[in-house]
Amino acid sequence: MSHNLQFYIDGAWVDPVTPRTVGVIDPSTEQPFTEISLGSKADVDKAVAAARAAFPAFSQTTRAERLALLRRILEVYQTRYEDVANAISREMGAPVTLAHKAQAAIGTGHITQIIEVLERYEFEYMQGTTLIAKEAVGVVGMITPWNWPMNQITCKVCPAIAAGCTMVLKPSEIAPLDAVIFAEIMHEAGVPKGVFNLVQGDGPGVGAAISGHPDIDMVSFTGSTRAGILISQAAAPTIKRVHLELGGKSANILLDDVNIEAAVTTGVIDCMQNSGQSCNAPTRMFIPTRFRDQAVAAAKAAAESVKTGNPQDPEVYMGPVISQLQFDKIQSLIQAGIDEGATLVAGGTGRPAGLNQGYYVRPTVFADVTPDMRIAREEIFGPVLSILSYNTEEEAVHEANNTVYGLAAYVQSGDRARAQKVARQMRAGNVYINYPRGDLNAPFGGYKQSGNGREWGEWGLHEFLEIKGVVGYEA
Repeated sequence: MSHNLQFYIDGAWVDPVTPRTVGVIDPSTEQPFTEISLGSKADVDKAVAAARAAFPAFSQTTRAERLALLRRILEVYQTRYEDVANAISREMGAPVTLAHKAQAAIGTGHITQIIEVLERYEFEYMQGTTLIAKEAVGVVGMITPWNWPMNQITCKVCPAIAAGCTMVLKPSEIAPLDAVIFAEIMHEAGVPKGVFNLVQGDGPGVGAAISGHPDIDMVSFTGSTRAGILISQAAAPTIKRVHLELGGKSANILLDDVNIEAAVTTGVIDCMQNSGQSCNAPTRMFIPTRFRDQAVAAAKAAAESVKTGNPQDPEVYMGPVISQLQFDKIQSLIQAGIDEGATLVAGGTGRPAGLNQGYYVRPTVFADVTPDMRIAREEIFGPVLSILSYNTEEEAVHEANNTVYGLAAYVQSGDRARAQKVARQMRAGNVYINYPRGDLNAPFGGYKQSGNGREWGEWGLHEFLEIKGVVGYEA
């Protein structure tokens, strides 16, 4: 039985209080292929009441009980792995290979990581005669995006469970089906009634109700900076904790001692992954002026090597972007780059050759970009790379930091000490040296308008804990 038109509240699948549906669009065809229900404040009230009722008992469960629960969730997740990957590929247009090897896989990674963290985490310790205790923050409202949907669900839900919190999840209404599967996983794993609740809906109908709800103790949101501002404003009257992971415009600094062709090629391919729909994508590439022509040639070849097309083709690297709205925004910004005088190296406006239907964008590279151009300042959230030239290392660092965002930065150098020096100067929550392997226990989050707080591993667990000092605990 499909649960697409229902919500998961208090351990059961329920119908919305007021029936209202919306189609889920396949971005490769631009056609709806199923429907979900859109919730309202009344549905949020029901879910919050269930989470509030479940909190006293669940917050007092032992580490062993929560570990056992997380291990059951992981076990069931693995049995539904193919379903998760296939849903993500269909609902957001992720190439099937990316959906299986990264989009679904990162869910496994986060659940596994938080189990390892919980096995050794110290929730209490003595400071003289004072007990320092870390306790569950309470009921958490979670609002997750469409671009890496299972990543954001698991890196919020699982540490919240590890902390002893209860929760209400609102996934993106344009990529909602993986969340339905996740709720089914939670049910099969035996999550206690009311601990995990799912309400589908849009920002005005459900997101706002979660953000301002007086019985929610914390909101954890991933999405645009614009939406993060609205959530913060809605949450302010109740002084709830607000955790935000927002936009980015990440710099990729190539120092003058790297293999330019190799570093540029990797940077372009990385930028185009997930159709450029990653908040930490390296979208501003800084190259030494004297290597400009070599870098442009390498970038052109790399962009033109990206196979774009039907996400069900296992050879495709880049599928469509998520929606007409995103497609139009990206097209507008590509045109702005052309109009403002940047050199179009590869791609451009319109769909790739042979793709007349679907929200497909041409892998696009601009060179001779200056810091004042829109394509250098605004988050495009599409497969568009800007190449900026610099003369000195100090200039590169200054311009890389010259942004309202601060989510991630990338540094490439043949001299590790030199790369580390530059990394320390970056005003970003994450810095990646020489395209390293990922680390799911590294703190993930941003400076400035990229948000506050951190996710992943032990750092994600911190976000769902309050600090209590019991003075005179020992005398």
